[in-house]
Formats: sequence, structure tokens, C-alpha cells
Amino acid sequence: MSKFLSIFLFIFSSLHFSQNFAVSAIPENLLHKANAVVRNDETSIDINAIDNMVQTFSKTITILNKSGEDFSSISIPYDKSVSVSNIKVAVLDENGKVIKKYSKSDFTDASHSPSFSFYDDNRILFLKYMSVSYPYSLQYSYTTETRNTVFLPDFFPIEGYNVSTEKTSLVINNKSGIRLRTKVHEADFAKITFSENGQKYFYSFSNVPAVEDEPRSPSLIDFLPKAEFSLDKFSLEGKQGNLTQWNEFGSWYYQSLIQPVSEVTPALQAEVAALNLTGSTHDKVKKLYQYMQSKTRYVLVAIGIGGWKPMLVEDVRKKGYGDCKALTNYMRTLLQAAGIKSYYCIITDDRSPIKFSEDFPKMFGNHAILMIPTEKGNIWLENTSQEIAFNHLNYTSLNRNVMAISENEIKLINTPSYKPEESSEILNAHVKLSPDNSIHIDAKFRYSGAQYDFQLPLTTLNKDEVKEAIKERFYYLNLENLEANNITNNRDEALVNYELKLQAKNYSKKIGNDVILRAMPFLDLLQTTGHEDRKLPLEVYFPYQDTYNFSLEIPEGYKLAEIPKSVSLNSEFGSYSISFSLENGKLVTQRKITIQKNIYPKEKYKEYIEFRKKTNNHDNTKILLTKI
Repeated sequence: MSKFLSIFLFIFSSLHFSQNFAVSAIPENLLHKANAVVRNDETSIDINAIDNMVQTFSKTITILNKSGEDFSSISIPYDKSVSVSNIKVAVLDENGKVIKKYSKSDFTDASHSPSFSFYDDNRILFLKYMSVSYPYSLQYSYTTETRNTVFLPDFFPIEGYNVSTEKTSLVINNKSGIRLRTKVHEADFAKITFSENGQKYFYSFSNVPAVEDEPRSPSLIDFLPKAEFSLDKFSLEGKQGNLTQWNEFGSWYYQSLIQPVSEVTPALQAEVAALNLTGSTHDKVKKLYQYMQSKTRYVLVAIGIGGWKPMLVEDVRKKGYGDCKALTNYMRTLLQAAGIKSYYCIITDDRSPIKFSEDFPKMFGNHAILMIPTEKGNIWLENTSQEIAFNHLNYTSLNRNVMAISENEIKLINTPSYKPEESSEILNAHVKLSPDNSIHIDAKFRYSGAQYDFQLPLTTLNKDEVKEAIKERFYYLNLENLEANNITNNRDEALVNYELKLQAKNYSKKIGNDVILRAMPFLDLLQTTGHEDRKLPLEVYFPYQDTYNFSLEIPEGYKLAEIPKSVSLNSEFGSYSISFSLENGKLVTQRKITIQKNIYPKEKYKEYIEFRKKTNNHDNTKILLTKI
């Protein structure tokens, strides 16, 4: 570290630690809905060369209450290419007085990954301060130095929900001689201040109030302002590359990370030949994919170049395990041995779609999948699950783009998007009412699309676990007897099917000689809490269509007082219909709801709630049976 930088860091740290951080000094507007307040957060990044970057972090955060304890942990990730130094920690009371200090020796040094990781170079220094009283503040600083310059952090105004920011700033001093590209995304949420002075870049946010995690809101990063950064040239574990164009970066990725671990060995070639692949490309890919699923399992492996380089294909073949990148590349190499071209795809797997920017190449993403072009369209493969259907992606991988990499072609490609009817629940049930007010139900369920994703875990459970899961789902029924049968995972068409036989007590209610009950037993009424002062947009995460058909057997000695009226509703959010008819002594109820995926401005939330209140009211239709 240079002498100048050392002096700068000393002054930087001294000034930060000498400021007054009494809780009484927090502006009133930053306390509203806040569990914690970032008092001052300063990050300084010095890019000294293509393979040297020093980052200094200095932060003070006030924990206001027990709910703010989520922000009281200090986590410093590192690996063999990142060194950590100059760690200082102080605990301040509500008057800003230092009451305790910590150093690096007080931190726990642990694996950064979950316990199911077999091999992992990623480490974390971790300190959790436990307090018995509130408020208090944590003040800490540290420095990291790395030879990897491909990862530059985005700059955001807040850290999460229910935390406000008094001031946060970022200074980037680019001394490398390499062009630093920047992209600022402005938004009404908060005002970003930025300026440049030669190769120094200054960014800051001030006085940013806390925001609640409101119902059906998008991921925070979808609506926050931010600044992004990327160097034209970079280094990753000693391998240098170019990031000015997606093609150049993709070529580097293939040559540096994919090709070196992807040898088609004689053993692997023989393995593929033994499968006797015949038929169309679709047929061959399907047989290879389901073969791969049958002999591998997912295990996190975070070793190699920053955790981005897959395991050797031959190791995956022999050991039968790997992480997303290893299993995806293994599948890609199996296809290669069969003469089938495929694309290794980097994607950001998240509830809300996060996309690669066409005009701003940068290194990011958290998952790897595979795409195979065919004459009938693209085939998409999720390679980490032994159970998931062929050519089916989880809803957290849909409706976004991927960086698709092959030996001689790199491009951004969109993943599929579902129509509502492609993400469906279809329920057919026969309901019989008993004199003791219980009901007996025979029901058949079928799920597709995103609803297949939610039900897939059910197919992996044993008999007792299935019963518990069903009881938990239908918690609003007083279940007595329950039998689940024919639970199937159709891995060819991405369908989950099962049948239920059950008895629920106290479902109906006697009023004199008459009986009243809900028309549809399998329906938990949607919570429709309004937000008068809503701050965030409304996101419907995936489209879906539910079709319910109930046949209620009218008990002997009773008749319908009246047949309820049929209803049809339409809105920009979707449509709803419910109809009732008397057929062969049975009341037949048919209900269909279709919901569209979209992100709506916050002003639309009230309209959405009104639409769902109307559907709730009709879903709660009561049936009156009168004594003959």
C-alpha cells in the first residue's frame, strides 16, 4: 500500500470515528418506519492496476430496536485472492460514547457457504454484537486488497427494508489507466449526487427515509436508483480479459473458464454412445438430460476462479455431483459428445426479473442453465434438480435474458415467459355433506408452470410428510381423515398430479332445520390489506390461471333455497368468473380466475385490492339448504 494511501486512510478513519453519532442527532424523518439508521457509510475504491484494487469501508449504523438486529452483524467476505486488514469495531451508546471495542481476533472465521458445500474457497469474517438494550450504534472500518478487478460493486441508497440512510458515499480513484465505464440509474425514490474530477468519481445519497416491505412489492433493486461500474479490461485470478463488448467478454469466458474443463474423454464419449440416441434433436436431448439427472446430484462447489470456473467434466462424471455451473457444463459436454450444440447460460435467478443490459457489459449473475436451439424452438434445461421436468425452468428464471456462451458465439437471449393458462391449477372435486356437519371430499389436482414449481417438493416426500404438508396447506379446514394418492411428477410435460380423499368436520352450520355452507371448500380467502400511504410499485410475480369445479351432492331431505347468481369480472389485472347450476341433484360450481404478470405503479395498488376484494366476496358465496 502506498504511503499516500496509508495517510489518507488514517485521516479518513480518524474523521469518521470522531464524529458525533448521538441518537438524538438523527433527523425525525429518518426514524419513521426505521429499525436501523445508517449514519455514515463511506466506501473508497482505488483501482491501482488491472490486477490490483484496494477498497476501504467505514460505516456507522444505529440499531433502534430488536427488529433492527438484522443490521447489527458485521460480515467481511474474502478468499485466497482477497486480503483483509485494518479491522476496527466500536460499540456506541445512545449518546455516541464508545462502550466497547473489537479487533480482527474477535471475529469468527468460517466458510461463506452453506453446510452442503463440499469444496469452498470462500470465507467470511463474522461478528455479531448482542445487546440487551436499545438504541446503540456499531461503528466499524476495514480494508480489502484484491487482484481481481472484474467485480465492482453497485452503489445503492439503502441496504434493505426498514433501514434509513443519513449519508452514504462512494469514491472511486481509477489510477490504472483503463477506462472505467459508469451508468447511473435515477429514480424518484432518492436523489443521487455524482461528479467526476479526472479519474476520480464521487457518488452520494443523503437523507433517505426507510421504506417498508409492502405486500406484493418488487425486489428492492428494481426501483432503487443506483450507479453501476465496469472496467474495459479486468483481471480474474491472473487471467485478463476485455469487457467492452458482450462478444469479447463471452469469448474470454469460454476460453478461460469453460473450455479448459470440458474435455470429451473416451470414457465420456463411450457413456454417450451407450445410450443409443435416436430420433429428433428434442428426443436425444431429453434422453441425455434425464440420464444426467439420474446419475448426479447438486452440491455447492465454490473453488477455482472466484467460484465461476466449473469443475472438470471428468470429475463430475466420476463423482456424480456438482454445483449449477459444473452440472450445466457436464450436460453441455454430454451434448457435445452427441454432436448437439448448446449454450452455457449465465442468469440472475430471482423472484423479480433482473436482466443483462445490452449496452453495459459487466460481470454478474448467480446461476447457470443450458439452452439448446432446435428446429422446433429453444430447449431450456435446469441442471441442479433430479426431479424437475425436461425443458422447464423455475419461475425465478423466466422472463429475463441470459448471457449465452458457445464455442464461437456469444449473445443475450431471452428465457421463456408463461401465459396464465400455462401456469395453472385445475381442481375437480365431489363434495358430500354429512348429518354431523362434516364434509367428505374426493378431489383431483393438476398443476403446471410456476404452480408446478411450488408443488414439486410434494412429490419427494414420504407418506407421513405428504399428509403434514397437505394439512398445512389446507389449514383453514378442520381435517380429520386424510388420504393422498397417486402423487405423480410428470417430467415429460411438467405436471404435478395428486388425488385427495378427506373428511373435514364442522364445515357446515345448522340454522334451525336449514344448513348453510361455503360453496368452495378448497379456497383460502386472499388477504387484501390496503396501504393508504403506499410507497412501492405493485408486482404480480407470475401469471396464472386457476380453474375449480365442485360438485356438491344435495343431502336427501334437503333442497337448494336458491341457486346463486353467476358473476363475471374483468380488469387490467385479470379476469374472474363463477357460475352455479343444478345438475342431477348436485350443485355444480365452476370458478376460474386469470391473473396477468406485470409491474404496476403504486397508484394502481388500490384498484388491485378492490378487484381482489370482489373476487374474495364471490369466493365466499354461501349455499343455503332448506329442509323439505
